[in-house]
Amino acid sequence: MEVTGLSDGVCIKGVKDFYPEHIFECGQAFRWDREGSAYIGVVGSRVVGLLFDEGNIVINNTTKEEYELFWKYYFDMDRDYGEIKSILSRDPVVKKAAKFGWGIRILNQDPWETLISFIISANNNISRIRRIIKNLSRRYGSRLVWNGREFFSFPESDALANASIDELIDCGCGYRARYIKETAGMVYRGEIDLNGLKDVPYAQAHKELLACPGVGPKVADCILLFSCGKGEAFPVDVWIKRVMQHFYPGHSESSKDIRRFVEDRFGRLAGFAQQYLYYYARDCLRLFDI
Repeated sequence: MEVTGLSDGVCIKGVKDFYPEHIFECGQAFRWDREGSAYIGVVGSRVVGLLFDEGNIVINNTTKEEYELFWKYYFDMDRDYGEIKSILSRDPVVKKAAKFGWGIRILNQDPWETLISFIISANNNISRIRRIIKNLSRRYGSRLVWNGREFFSFPESDALANASIDELIDCGCGYRARYIKETAGMVYRGEIDLNGLKDVPYAQAHKELLACPGVGPKVADCILLFSCGKGEAFPVDVWIKRVMQHFYPGHSESSKDIRRFVEDRFGRLAGFAQQYLYYYARDCLRLFDI
């Protein structure tokens, strides 16, 4: 890959295994919005536009230095996804799924934002998740301006910890409002070290997350996969159970048995396999629609 600076951004040439639609619409991130052929994203205190064209990525409103320090890691550009797909393609089902979702990359997102976002995701659909996050950000985040347009950063933990339950309900959080407030308080008081989860074994990190109100096994796995670098995490919900029964019939439908099966079959790449299977089942085979 070759990175060159532009007047208002950077161009990364010769990128493989990267396609914005696959990355931003596979259910792992909620603050990238499609506008024509581009995507506009709010990540931390940054607002950027991203355009992909025949292996070249243009990211607007950034610098070459910021790309090296932040975006390169965020987009997981140092990982060889060709090798991952080659290994996973020993499984004939994942081989088809990876061919369909060839451009998926697992983003390295902020653990705090990912934690709250996936508490919101429980028993919810993607459009409502996006709307709730936008409402929270507008009410409690910081105002950002780019190209004359107004955006808002994701709220800090103290803002949500100090919000009232009624205010959070007004943002659309529903019964999740109490979970959000209590979990934000834990993070704000330092009762859980989210960034430290990256440095401990998967099982320990998973156990620590389960102490947060509103975090069950599936949500914990989403946080670990999408923000803590735990590639072995395999989030299991009702949709993934349906996917596994469709592709691997005859196996138990229990979450514990599914996790044991994928651990044996995919090992530390289980989370990558999950993303390919989920996207393939949803967007190609239409096994479900959320």
